Amino acid sequence: MTEASLNGFPSNKIEEMVETDPYRFLICADKFQTGYDQPLLHTMYVDKTLAGIKAVQTLSRLNRAHPKKHDVFVLDFMNDTETIERSFADFYRTTILSKGTDPNKLNDLKNDLDRHQLYSDTIIDDFVHKYLAGVDRDQLDPALDACVARYIADLDEDGQIDFKGKAKAFTRTYAFLSSVLPYAKPDWEKLSIFLNFLIPKLPAPQEEDLSRGILEAIDMDSYRVEKKAMQSIALPDADTVIEPSSEGSGGRKPEPELDRLSNIIKVFNEAWGNIPWEDKDRIAERLTKEIPAAVAADTAYQNAMQNSDKQNARIEMDKALLRVMIGLMKDETQALQAVQR
Repeated sequence: MTEASLNGFPSNKIEEMVETDPYRFLICADKFQTGYDQPLLHTMYVDKTLAGIKAVQTLSRLNRAHPKKHDVFVLDFMNDTETIERSFADFYRTTILSKGTDPNKLNDLKNDLDRHQLYSDTIIDDFVHKYLAGVDRDQLDPALDACVARYIADLDEDGQIDFKGKAKAFTRTYAFLSSVLPYAKPDWEKLSIFLNFLIPKLPAPQEEDLSRGILEAIDMDSYRVEKKAMQSIALPDADTVIEPSSEGSGGRKPEPELDRLSNIIKVFNEAWGNIPWEDKDRIAERLTKEIPAAVAADTAYQNAMQNSDKQNARIEMDKALLRVMIGLMKDETQALQAVQR
């Protein structure tokens, strides 16, 4: 699937089409997350970890004035208040870069990328020539797909992580330096263009699903959204010194954070659960929907309704109700015993 096939229009039309109905929601991973200037953006749903300058750049997408926009709203599912406060504190007052970014680091990154031999200068020159000529995307994809095939076939997991991490580091660093360098480097520019198209097509290494079984162990029916507090984030009134980006660093596979399932469920319940059994919403749901539906589905009660008089049907309904209530008590008891174990 591609952006164009999912959206029904070319990718270069996204910025234009998002201003019209029904295209009023923009789902993004990295593209459009930073550097996107759209005054109409009002609400942001965050479901990925943000920190440092990335947090500032991402959340600041909403910080654009528009005559009909009087406020903005962020619903963050992943980050806590302290993380966002620390990220913005560095840029609240005067921000001083402790030292410069060394342009020669780009040469090191380029050499490291070239050593993987996923592409050649000829491939990049041909790709960039077609791109600048404005050809259709289907004429650009074959060169990218060939590189992806070599990436999968020739590189082990560590090699894939190293290449993809350094490719991202190169494009990120070059995007910054190209705006301030007093001279031009055609090779860097061409490689940056090529990598910006290639990176989104590089698959992530296959990883074991370490979360298997967690959802089955959590009763999401007892989950309830609850507004606890409203607060403002006060930033320190002080200048800040920050370090430059580590241009030469590549990617690495993070070590998985493992914990016992019982601890995960305990932490989840402490944050989102602990709903008392006398929860009115839950009781109303059971009394008005779950229990009547279970009684109506009871086979003996259905037979009595179809083949007996009202008195016998009522007797069977009472029996069915008793069976349903005993079944519910059994389910809740087993769940409690499982948690206690």
